[in-house]
Amino acid sequence: MDISTRNTEAPPPAPQPTTGEMKRAARGATRPGDRIFLGLSRGSGILLLVIMAAIAVFLTYRASLAIGKDHGNFLTTFEWNTNLNPPVFGIAVLAFGTVVSSIIAMIIAVPIAVAIALFLTHYSPRRMSGPIAYVIDLLAAVPSIVYGLWGALVLVPNLGGVFSWLNDYFGWTGIFSWEGGAPRSMLTVGILLAIMILPIITNVSREVFRQVPQMHEEAALALGATRWEVIRMAVLPFGRSGVISASMLGLGRALGETMAVATVLSPDFLIHASLLNPGGGTFAQNIASKFSEATEDGRDALIASGLVLFVITLLVNGAARMIIARRKEYSGANA
Repeated sequence: MDISTRNTEAPPPAPQPTTGEMKRAARGATRPGDRIFLGLSRGSGILLLVIMAAIAVFLTYRASLAIGKDHGNFLTTFEWNTNLNPPVFGIAVLAFGTVVSSIIAMIIAVPIAVAIALFLTHYSPRRMSGPIAYVIDLLAAVPSIVYGLWGALVLVPNLGGVFSWLNDYFGWTGIFSWEGGAPRSMLTVGILLAIMILPIITNVSREVFRQVPQMHEEAALALGATRWEVIRMAVLPFGRSGVISASMLGLGRALGETMAVATVLSPDFLIHASLLNPGGGTFAQNIASKFSEATEDGRDALIASGLVLFVITLLVNGAARMIIARRKEYSGANA
């Protein structure tokens, strides 16, 4: 082999440090800045666990006091009267309303948010995507009470026609039957929550889709794929974990939303088969509406319902982490 050939050969790639080597390097950091940063990072993680444990202990202790005095079944009673002696209260209606309204919000918001994110990143021209993204960012910063006032003054008065149409064509299912009255129902709450969580899911999904490696899309196009096939084969698999994370962020806000729900809902302690008839309740709405006038036992009962919401939130986030872990081969870190 001649000299010119040897000189043009590419040098072998430099070996990359493994995860174990990086961890050992972090543990053996000798520079003052590295030690300070390591200590702050570790302390922040420990502090977070301590705060979570303190919240769990506080809620469990106060909830045990309330449940011990409850004359009804805490899980199945369709009543909330903490002023009786002994008090009678249960979370059946609140758990049903919280879960149903959040599911409705997710069914409406997630497909629309993903579609908007795909449009902004792969279809719209840059001069259009910038203003639209800016408006979506503004919507994410709107306070919940503003959404609640808009829902009460604009959304509720204009949903009568929609409810009437659902009753005419789908009332036979029982889920969409409507007996008239103001449309302050679980479906109204779900629609309002969907509007509130839509900007959060859209923003996170948009940033995830922007991180798709350009070589993946170019490879699909080189094989003759259409734009939709590129999105289906390269973009969505890569961004699936991010979309799930974005959806969980939106679901967390939907589960804990307070003032907006309290503004548009006509609460009662009955579980209605129809999503259109007024009534129902959620954990956050019940706590916000009753806490100021509650007695000591009543506040303990509200804290007990907050503990259930806390557990539901932990379970939802744990399930999301399991789903993301199963799809880790598509995560951006491994691209």
